[in-house]
Amino acid sequence: MRDFFVGTTIRRNGTLVPRPGVAPTWAFSIKMLHLAFSIFCLLFATLSRSEEARYIVTYVYDGDTVKLHPANTFSQKNDFKLRITDIDAPERNQPFGQKSRRALIQLCQGHNVRATTKVIAKDQYQRALGKLQCNGADASLHLVSLGLAWYNSKYANDVALESAEINARAQKLGLWANEKPIAPWAWRRLHQRN
Repeated sequence: MRDFFVGTTIRRNGTLVPRPGVAPTWAFSIKMLHLAFSIFCLLFATLSRSEEARYIVTYVYDGDTVKLHPANTFSQKNDFKLRITDIDAPERNQPFGQKSRRALIQLCQGHNVRATTKVIAKDQYQRALGKLQCNGADASLHLVSLGLAWYNSKYANDVALESAEINARAQKLGLWANEKPIAPWAWRRLHQRN
């Protein structure tokens, strides 16, 4: 037991040589066991969290709202509606609303698409709020870059999204091709059901 790695020294040529008379202590063994257990728990928690965050997009309501189904489950009881944060896409009955929805379908819906999200809150309609990644692509950035959603600067602080909207406006992409596009929040006010 005296040749255990705790009782080693390093010679100048880089080889390990046992120090005579030094054996591992029980306290050291327990510390090593505790460290190994902590590392195992940390890895397990990390893997579990990333697994919980994987979803399949089962339905796209519009350019900023989807229905998510947890990956690797058969039950639909854990499905939920996610409102994508930081953007506001045109409503379905608004100009560019269908194009925005189709762009999100193309990016995020399909059996080979892995969607991930981190839910940060719920809105007044009880929808989960969070960012959406589809196969590693940021859905918000994708839609804003194509000119199919507004960057919602009132509720977000994202330099990449702001820059993408400025670029889409300058190139007159998507809804920015119109002379005066109506923002979704203004459209909703004008078309409220009384």
